[in-house]
Amino acid sequence: MTAAGCQLVASCDLAVASEEARFATPGVNIGLFCSTPMVALSRNVGRKRAMEMLLTGEPVGARRAAEIGLVNTVVPAEELRGATMDLARKVAASSTATVAVGKRAYYEQVEMPLAEAYEHAQRVMVENMLMRDAEEGIGAFLQKRHPAWEDR
Repeated sequence: MTAAGCQLVASCDLAVASEEARFATPGVNIGLFCSTPMVALSRNVGRKRAMEMLLTGEPVGARRAAEIGLVNTVVPAEELRGATMDLARKVAASSTATVAVGKRAYYEQVEMPLAEAYEHAQRVMVENMLMRDAEEGIGAFLQKRHPAWEDR
């Protein structure tokens, strides 16, 4: 995955890569800095790693991409579809309303100063606790059964 492909992976909430995958922002090598891939990349990997990729254009292998946080997991190519579907099923097993609240809160707080982020998280926790699915999830946990999500 180069340039826009690397940007797409960096823009995803979760990413599974095959062992053969390679990621790069090679624009610098042809006089065209990868400025739009830079935005997503710099928000998903450490500054020094992002700068290394952006300034050298050198490809990063899948294992290294996982180490620096560009992808979540690396699997053999023949297991890629199954591993991706397993991850999707795990997320889909939760209340969609709860996942939506969590994703929204995550992206809202991530750029806030620490104290403001904690205040925001507290407000979100109260909002979440008042949702029907929180009541169902806690009840199911206490009763040792699977929750029946209503997605509200």
